[in-house]
Amino acid sequence: MQQIVHQSQQAENAWRVLFLLFLANLFNFFDRAVPSIVMEPIRLEWSLSDFQIGMLGTAFTIVYALAGLPLGRMADTGSRKRIMGWGLLLWSALTAVNGAVQGFWGFLLARMGVGIGEASYGPAANSLIGDMFPANRRARAMGIFMLGLPLGLLLAFFTTGAIVRTFDSWRAPFFIAAVPGIILALFIFMIREPKRGAAEVIAVDSTAVTQPIRKILAIPSMWWLTLAGLCYNFATYANTSFMVPMLQRYFALELSQAAMSVGVIVGVTGLVALPLGGWIADRLHVRMANGRLLFGAVSLLLTSLLTGIALAAGKIDVAVFVGLFAAGWVFAYNFYTCVYTAVQDVVEPRLRATAMALFFAGLYLLGGGLGPLIVGGLSDYFAQQAMLAAGASEINEAFRAVGLHTALYLVPVAMGFTGVFLLIAMRTFRHDAQKMAQSAQQ
Repeated sequence: MQQIVHQSQQAENAWRVLFLLFLANLFNFFDRAVPSIVMEPIRLEWSLSDFQIGMLGTAFTIVYALAGLPLGRMADTGSRKRIMGWGLLLWSALTAVNGAVQGFWGFLLARMGVGIGEASYGPAANSLIGDMFPANRRARAMGIFMLGLPLGLLLAFFTTGAIVRTFDSWRAPFFIAAVPGIILALFIFMIREPKRGAAEVIAVDSTAVTQPIRKILAIPSMWWLTLAGLCYNFATYANTSFMVPMLQRYFALELSQAAMSVGVIVGVTGLVALPLGGWIADRLHVRMANGRLLFGAVSLLLTSLLTGIALAAGKIDVAVFVGLFAAGWVFAYNFYTCVYTAVQDVVEPRLRATAMALFFAGLYLLGGGLGPLIVGGLSDYFAQQAMLAAGASEINEAFRAVGLHTALYLVPVAMGFTGVFLLIAMRTFRHDAQKMAQSAQQ
């Protein structure tokens, strides 16, 4: 067994590489958000049900989850920059295809292809960050990296409506979204990768790992963190898929108004929450081993409370609704800086990309994949019930508005379970983190 001992240090090119990773993450979420923003004109053009809308999100996330496992393992054994670069080219090109297809099934297949491309990115990028930044700076680095999420969503939600209006077509945003990713991929290919474990104070075993998935699943904290992530993605993907349509139907906003309102909820909030949350999480990590997870658990429980109040208030002023929901989403963003770094704390460096791929599989296959599908199905069911209660003979847009608003109560419920699972993970996290450090020193 070969071991290399590293001093805790930050890679010389860490911030430059982190900036590129952040940009790719931004376009990742920009491309991912466009379908949900233009979903109402797509639904009306192709006469889709909310269950079919949910299918689009579910197909994407299932493929994303399944493709992530082999791609994550490849990122632990091969060139991470090549995996990310080719993935970026693939998902950008297929985003353009989404704008060209003429029917539901073609759109569905293209979204599945985008899922394969995007699955290449998360595990490899997280692995690179773990090798570039020492443990006491990772939450801040992860916070900057994950700023690509709210900025990408903000850019998408604030510009897509204007693009649709300018070109008088819901297809135009897909073509425009594809261009930056193709250009950025060329720069990703030029990244100079650090050695695996280069930022650790511990000894890093350089030999091949046998049964890597079994070793990861033997870590108790991974189970609780994955369950928390499953609930979190259930809520966030359901929210992203249906919040714009809900605001259009229930609060009678036009597309641009609804999109910008959701941009405030899921975009503006992250600009504040991620850097501030990363700083707080790192401070708490220094003071107590479970500090990050405690911060994350309390944050998600507050998210559940505030978003639940917003929905329970009914047809209040839309600005009040957006304000309450946005306040909840500020706390929701602490999931990324607290939980993603916790995974790296309990997994040795040579297994981190595989661990993140396994973690993402749970999040997306059983969380993000089921969220839009279940909420879409419940929306159709509650719309049917509203129709029957009114004594009507067919479902109209008013009944669809009530159905979707009611189905979205699953968002605060899932966020609450996320907080509970993080509280449970605190019971095993300290032991698992110490065990990882001790095993690496042997």
